Amino acid sequence: MRQYVLKRLLLVVPTLLLVSIIVFSLNHMLPGDVVVLMFEEKAYAKDLETLRAKLGLDRPLYIQYFSWIGQVMGGDLGESLWTKRPVLEEITRRLPVSLKLGAMAIMVALCIALPIGVLSAIRQDTLKDYTARSAAIVGLSVPPFWKATLVIVLPSIWFGWAPPLQFTPFSENPWQHLSQFILPAIILGIAPGASIMRLTRALMLEVLRQDYIRTAWSKGMREPRVVLKHALKNAIIPVITIVGIQVAEIASGTVIMETIFGLPGMGRFLVDAIFQRDYTVVQGVILLTSTITVVINLLVDLTYAQLDPRIRYQ
Repeated sequence: MRQYVLKRLLLVVPTLLLVSIIVFSLNHMLPGDVVVLMFEEKAYAKDLETLRAKLGLDRPLYIQYFSWIGQVMGGDLGESLWTKRPVLEEITRRLPVSLKLGAMAIMVALCIALPIGVLSAIRQDTLKDYTARSAAIVGLSVPPFWKATLVIVLPSIWFGWAPPLQFTPFSENPWQHLSQFILPAIILGIAPGASIMRLTRALMLEVLRQDYIRTAWSKGMREPRVVLKHALKNAIIPVITIVGIQVAEIASGTVIMETIFGLPGMGRFLVDAIFQRDYTVVQGVILLTSTITVVINLLVDLTYAQLDPRIRYQ
């Protein structure tokens, strides 16, 4: 088990290094110039060069990368090119909002996927099964931004009501603070939940046809015990894989949800930084998001070893 964990931990280092190179390179390939934006496109060439040198953007890209990655390894993500405030401080202030939204979206996805997936499998080719499969296809087909737009526009037209779009801190009103995450979390969790549900159904159908399940039925075991203790336990490992992958999808979806619902999280912060060509902020946010995704996938790998002891020796 220790060797298995060490191998997975060693893989994290080159993965994050590759991510940092890609993030830095793509960031500087974006069209536009932050220096020109700062001067609102009205400045002499000398002024542009002076500000570019002050920001350190006149150096070769590889020197800028090594300077930045050196700061990152020291726990410093640099300063915003616009506000001159530490990027880590800004992220620390916004990260809880994104984590809360992402965690609630994952909970919604799992609460939708696992019970419906299991029910659809044990009631194969019935009305419940057809309804669940049709709903999953709709959930996967409709884009989250369109669902979010409908949730805001249609109730305001029909009932004169719209969800709150102004952020309320937890210290001011705890209930209103939590309630403003409910709608975006549900919308964000529908597509991952539909994907997980379909996989859960397929795996449950495969497991339910195994000999040991038929043996359990022949012994007179009750349905809940056969389904939950024997079938679901053996079908859950590939589902955990998809859950780890869906975390990245939910992280990317927070960008849209936070922008539409006015939540001051990492996603909205990233969108503003991209429009302003704030390189250090974009690099810091994407690197942190990638790190969280890699760590979650590492935890998924370690969970495999706990659920199935055979995996740790492979």
